[in-house]
Amino acid sequence: MEIGSDINETIEKVIINSLRKKFQSYNPETSHMPFHYRLLGKDRMTLFSFIQSLNTTFGTSIFEPVAETLAKLKHKQAKRRYVLGNKISKEAQKEIQNIINELTIGKNPDKKEEIERIRRVCQEGEIVKLKTTLVDFCVISYDDNIHLFDIKTAKPNIGEFKSYKRTLLEWLAIFFYENPEAKVNSYIAIPYNPYEPKPYERWTLKGMLDLENELMVADEFWNFLGGEGAYEEVLNCFERAGIKLRPEIHEYFAKFK
Repeated sequence: MEIGSDINETIEKVIINSLRKKFQSYNPETSHMPFHYRLLGKDRMTLFSFIQSLNTTFGTSIFEPVAETLAKLKHKQAKRRYVLGNKISKEAQKEIQNIINELTIGKNPDKKEEIERIRRVCQEGEIVKLKTTLVDFCVISYDDNIHLFDIKTAKPNIGEFKSYKRTLLEWLAIFFYENPEAKVNSYIAIPYNPYEPKPYERWTLKGMLDLENELMVADEFWNFLGGEGAYEEVLNCFERAGIKLRPEIHEYFAKFK
């Protein structure tokens, strides 16, 4: 699939503007590191610090707007920071806890079954009001299927998988409260595979996530949003943006020599 030159330019602009914004707001750490500075150079240590800072905001400042731009090519609607709702039934909360308990003692995850279990009780029992829930990224396809994404870092912490799973199920329960007949699913999205060329080490996620139905990694995620070949196109956009920004990057870090 070819994205089209206008979309390519838009994606490159999103990347460039996000990075420029980061330069403007970035304050290097003030901690004095005399041994590191003498061994590696202050500019390199500043670059290292900048990259660490950038990594923490990469999802919201770059991946989400790029994903939104790309998904609008192929789907009816795409929106980041999607407002999901603020109500959930106590019966749905109980059912979610039951699902988590079952997975903890070894039941295989089955997202399709879990969705229907939550749907059945989504309006039963006392209704609990929550703080308004936002989803990282939402896509509505032309067949009215709704896809809710939680975009994670490339190597999510294994100790947090249980909370990730709970979040995915709670999103469904909140959405079903207002839309009990909706066709909706929730996913963990990991924008790239840090283990390439080896397959993503999904064993770390096995047990809590239904790997076929609630996890998208690298090309699975980007190609779902923009069609076959979109992942490679997005990588090319990042490369071109990097080439354009290179003089600004050199100038910025030269100040710290």
